[in-house]
Amino acid sequence: MTTPFASTMPITPRPNIVFTRGEGHYIWDSDNNKYLDFIQGWAVNCLGHCPPILAQTIAEQAQTLINCSPAYYNAPMLELADLLVETSGFDHVFFANSGAEANEGAIKLARKWGQLHKDGAYEIISMDHGFHGRTLATMSASGKAGWDQLFEPKVPGFHKVPLNDTEAVEAAITPQTVAVLLEPIQGEAGVYVAEDEYLRTLRQLTQAHNILLIVDEVQTGVGRTGTLFAFEHAGIKPDIMTLGKGLGGGAPIAALLATEAVSCFVPGDQGGTFNGNALMTSVALAVLKTVSAAGFLENVNEQEKYLRKKLADLATQYGFGSVRGRGLLLALDLQCKGATEMAAAALDKGLLINAPRPDTLRFVPALNIGKDEIDVMIDRLDKVAGEVL
Repeated sequence: MTTPFASTMPITPRPNIVFTRGEGHYIWDSDNNKYLDFIQGWAVNCLGHCPPILAQTIAEQAQTLINCSPAYYNAPMLELADLLVETSGFDHVFFANSGAEANEGAIKLARKWGQLHKDGAYEIISMDHGFHGRTLATMSASGKAGWDQLFEPKVPGFHKVPLNDTEAVEAAITPQTVAVLLEPIQGEAGVYVAEDEYLRTLRQLTQAHNILLIVDEVQTGVGRTGTLFAFEHAGIKPDIMTLGKGLGGGAPIAALLATEAVSCFVPGDQGGTFNGNALMTSVALAVLKTVSAAGFLENVNEQEKYLRKKLADLATQYGFGSVRGRGLLLALDLQCKGATEMAAAALDKGLLINAPRPDTLRFVPALNIGKDEIDVMIDRLDKVAGEVL
């Protein structure tokens, strides 16, 4: 007999529940069970589930213009591009549909720049345990464990070094090196932060060798770390940045940003059927305006302090390790391999949390989370820890 889930390709283990609606920090399944969501689509729903501003924007834009083809400008596309340039300090924006697609574009742009300005240099230094997406090129750039033998042959030209090791980067630079690519926080690896001083030294190193610095802010961008973009913590200016996830607040949109000196695509180099369509860019514009509004990021930083303290208190109670991360991208090191079991048990108690590693829990709530929801999460996590561990 065919199961209710048989038609869906099994690309990840999923519990046998079906979510049907969401509101704010909560989501409900088909049996009307209510869950507090501290995953939010893997840092996608930065304003929570179905925020009124996005529902209104989508409804209004859907009655005005959805997609006029990327061969033409549309008004939301232009307004969003201007706001991204204004807030980020980059000069040019290319819109895409996913973070992987934006990163793929960044790799292409760097290689094109290498053809024009570095005698055809094309190799990119990336980080062990890094994650940049699931296209062949972005998988090749990633350092995710177990991917080295998937879908061979991979795209050549990527060399991995440890995060926060400037000497390893310098040793890996050759005449064929065109760029260094990294995440300001390695989210999928378990929430490991690229240290501010490391990023400053890396910026100096790349400039000294005339190579590009690419920051993958698909998970960290748009307020997730308490600044609009995570590279701001180090006070640096990269050459290329990618955005995704939270940029659309739940809708599929991403962006590739570059300085004018690096922006060397010409017509025919890059494109995409849905890229920069009016519906998605109108949504991202509403998100970016909300996150950029006065007081919003201050609240992110306030809630980070509260969540960090509550997790640290729980860690002391159960003998867990440290709390890692920045802003509202935090992880709790359990110092034992119980994270997957805890995440599964939390689901039974109406709590969605994520275990990116067997010994690590990740917390990526909506950026407008409050202390009340954090208290509920900690209470449920406390009960789970007591039962599982």
